Amino acid sequence: MPPRSPPFKSIPTNAFCLHHRPQRTRTSSRLFSSTPHHGTRLRQSMFGWLNGPGAVFKNPLPGSTNYLNAYDNKGILLRASDKPVEPKDEGAMPAPEDDAEQKPSGNGEPNIASGQPLPKESRDDLVPFPGNTQFRSEAVLSEELKDEIYRRVAIQRRSVRLVSAELGVEMARVGAVVRLKAVEESWVEKGQRLVTPYARAIMSMLPQTPYNVDAAPTPHESINDLPVHRATRSQLFLPVSESRHFTRVDAGKAFDPDLLPADERVPHPELIELEKERLASVPREERIQRQRERMDTERQRKEARETKRREVEERHVKVVIPPGARAEFRFRNVKVESVGPTGRDRNGVGARYGFPHEDRKRGQIKIPTRVE
Repeated sequence: MPPRSPPFKSIPTNAFCLHHRPQRTRTSSRLFSSTPHHGTRLRQSMFGWLNGPGAVFKNPLPGSTNYLNAYDNKGILLRASDKPVEPKDEGAMPAPEDDAEQKPSGNGEPNIASGQPLPKESRDDLVPFPGNTQFRSEAVLSEELKDEIYRRVAIQRRSVRLVSAELGVEMARVGAVVRLKAVEESWVEKGQRLVTPYARAIMSMLPQTPYNVDAAPTPHESINDLPVHRATRSQLFLPVSESRHFTRVDAGKAFDPDLLPADERVPHPELIELEKERLASVPREERIQRQRERMDTERQRKEARETKRREVEERHVKVVIPPGARAEFRFRNVKVESVGPTGRDRNGVGARYGFPHEDRKRGQIKIPTRVE
């Protein structure tokens, strides 16, 4: 069968159409790409900013964050200059100025006189992304503050609650610092190498909460926020009479009979007692003495509760350790009836999670039918 298309015939290289001019191919001087090099306006602006206002970021300020929002379009630190700070447009990038005006100093300290301390960063200076002005970099614990937390808890044997109230750091964060510092100490004892230069470089880029022995501690965060209890996550309609004195204690019992009021569920209820005594004009020495007595009572109550828990566990839990095994087996006697009539008792076998509330189920009566 003959081919459907005629065979391709090679065309001489010197042949061209008479109606068209031959096009010259532009050879590029670069070896990695055949695309011709064009100096675009954006590229010129980028290098103009890098060699102009952006040159201050080559030598960042020691002991300070170096975000774009802290500098103006000329590379001058706003909080160190005498002129008022103008509000920046959201999403606006610093535009390069004329070459005659781009004269930043090489050390990153434009208007800071020698010997003068650098002003502290404001909220507007802690915006690392100019396109997202709602995000601000929060302060982290300094190395000195971490060491002080570990020294008070691990060495001086102070309680986590006391250290949290003294230094203004949340109890969960205090526990995390103690555990991580213990791991670091174990690594040092084993001779493992620490990435200290990397940690120092990262810490220099972030705002820090300092610790000064001679000054009062700087609070790091709010330490007495009320946690959200699981019993308060459902909807509740409770009609009461106008003459009834409805308090926070009554509100807690409306959600759950065993739910404590807000003054007792906060992480530091002792601070509320101290404030009440201060408002009642109790002398400072007496307030300190009362606080020590409350702390001793709380510690004794906690030790007694822990001792009772161990005794109950030893009576009801059977521990079997096979010979040569690296683990132990614990056996506990359980009852099926321990789940309760609703199947949600916390003493039941296993944990049931993901069970929805009845308040958003169709057909449920949500409006109260009587007033107590």
